[in-house]
Amino acid sequence: MNSEMKEAINAIAADKGMKPDVLYAVLADALESAYKKMPEAYEYALVTIDPDTMEYRVIAQELDDEGEPYGEEFEVTPDNFGRIAALAFKQVLVQGIREEEREQKYEEYAGREGDIVTGIIQQSDSRYTLLDLGRVEALLPRAEQVPNERPDSNTRIKAYIVEVRKTAKGPQIVVSRTHPGLIKRLFELEVPEIADGIVEIRSCAREPGHRTKIAVWSNDPNVDPVGACVGASGARVRMIVNELRGEKIDIVPFSEEPEEFVSKALSPAKVKEVRIDMDTGTADVIVPDYQLSLAIGKEGQNARLSARLTGWRIDIKSETQQAEEDAYESVDWAEGEWVVDPETGEQVWQPAEGGPALSAEEWEATSEGDLGEESADDGGEVIPEGDLGEESADDSDKLDDYTEENSDIAEDSPEEDGLKDTNG
Repeated sequence: MNSEMKEAINAIAADKGMKPDVLYAVLADALESAYKKMPEAYEYALVTIDPDTMEYRVIAQELDDEGEPYGEEFEVTPDNFGRIAALAFKQVLVQGIREEEREQKYEEYAGREGDIVTGIIQQSDSRYTLLDLGRVEALLPRAEQVPNERPDSNTRIKAYIVEVRKTAKGPQIVVSRTHPGLIKRLFELEVPEIADGIVEIRSCAREPGHRTKIAVWSNDPNVDPVGACVGASGARVRMIVNELRGEKIDIVPFSEEPEEFVSKALSPAKVKEVRIDMDTGTADVIVPDYQLSLAIGKEGQNARLSARLTGWRIDIKSETQQAEEDAYESVDWAEGEWVVDPETGEQVWQPAEGGPALSAEEWEATSEGDLGEESADDGGEVIPEGDLGEESADDSDKLDDYTEENSDIAEDSPEEDGLKDTNG
């Protein structure tokens, strides 16, 4: 070994991005494997290399019955390794360099889960897409790709590192284009205030390829978080939209007050009132009638993203619907509930104040009875008997006068009598 070997090791270290000390250790392991391939080689032996002179020494020790080294160390450096030992040396050296290179690549990306990388699309099939990150390749599974997004080969895209796996062939890096963390990392790249910690992204809700909502907060009262993310004339957010192939992004201010936060999250819809139920985690939102479809969004997208963003279950109602519900609740209904009788299996009415349960027929009869009493109370005016008798008496007198007049006419008309007799 001479200066040429030293220059070769330094050149390999520079090319692979390794430290020369790592290659010296690999070289020592290769020499040790080569020595053990020689005949009559000691079982326990190690190799030391002087990095300055590139001289190596093979040191051996005797082994006891239990396989433990004992006694003094002695040098057994051979003058010539021979052909078989040289082949073993070459094989172990190449394999050691490859393993160190793989380990170095893994350590480079092992702590970068949640980071963003830029890669060039190499090839794509029905299962995954390969991205060239430079020294390594990343795997973009079909499940982590945005629907209907098919970038061409050799296209440069950004992706979010989800997982780094250590395999026999080197590190396997799994990336994603649908993860919400991609949105946060893209904003960190485009918005210096977020990178400096002045503006924070408190929450993010995303439907990849369609729409994203983020809630931002400013730690400096003099900095507008929404304006910082949008940029001058929308320049900052436009860069992110272009990277996401036209995906819409809504930026809303974060608030500690649930009512205000829910109201802002439903933007661009205008909200009239928000009612929070802390026990059920529900937010009842009341909007003007003409804003109902905008608040819900296409196929419920706006309401769905707002619920994910705020963490509240959002129920959107128009003013007319809320007024009808309030009017319905104001009616004094009979208190009770319909339950199933365990003996008969039929539904019965159980009054809230207690007492025996009523069957459907009994409940209906009771309801009709109450209705009948109300009808009697609300009936027409009752005429006194005395008044009715006087009116009846007057009508009787008129009838008697009419009868007497008709009898006089009958006596003065004998012809009619004769006619009647003839007809008879």
